[in-house]
Amino acid sequence: MDYYWYIWMMNVRLTQEQKTYVLNSDDVYKIMQQVLLRENKIGQNQEHFWAIGLDSQNKVLFIELVALGAVNRVNADPPDVFRMGIYKLAVRLILIHNHPSGSLKPSDADLSLTDRMLKVGKLINIDVADHLIISTVSYVSFKNEGIMDDLLHSGNYEIISKEEAKFKQWKIETDKAIAIAKKMKKDGLDIDIIKKYTGLKKWDINRL
Repeated sequence: MDYYWYIWMMNVRLTQEQKTYVLNSDDVYKIMQQVLLRENKIGQNQEHFWAIGLDSQNKVLFIELVALGAVNRVNADPPDVFRMGIYKLAVRLILIHNHPSGSLKPSDADLSLTDRMLKVGKLINIDVADHLIISTVSYVSFKNEGIMDDLLHSGNYEIISKEEAKFKQWKIETDKAIAIAKKMKKDGLDIDIIKKYTGLKKWDINRL
């Protein structure tokens, strides 16, 4: 691909029709289908990764081609994905990429990348609302499939404070002590012995 053509494509110029309000994934796909058809004339055998930035009213602020990849993969890093969103004061982002093979099934790499971007967006207060895999004829929405909700609670790529980390560790240790205390109590051991080896208070042991 010619270098200057690639640079021109990095910021997709919006038509008046595309400067619209996004209400659902169908609206996103209608916009991106046009973009994909145009770009496919140049790199139809490559995966493209775009980001759409929206304001608080879900109006499209920008469409940016973040990265070009190979026939079956594309890499995108958080600074590249969120740069324009931060600059344009976007409230939320929608991620989009194509599969040249025509398959719309998310790969493990697609899920991991989405999870990572979701957690980074959470940290910087830009909501990653959806991720679409598209072709010239159809698409799949991670949000519609419930994938975004699953990733939100995946436990991966989380950045937590020292206090949260300490609380989680305390919770793990307490749950372990309770499980041991229940077994010891069931075996008829004295409460003082249970207290000694688990660190639990007598009141808590009596309630088990």
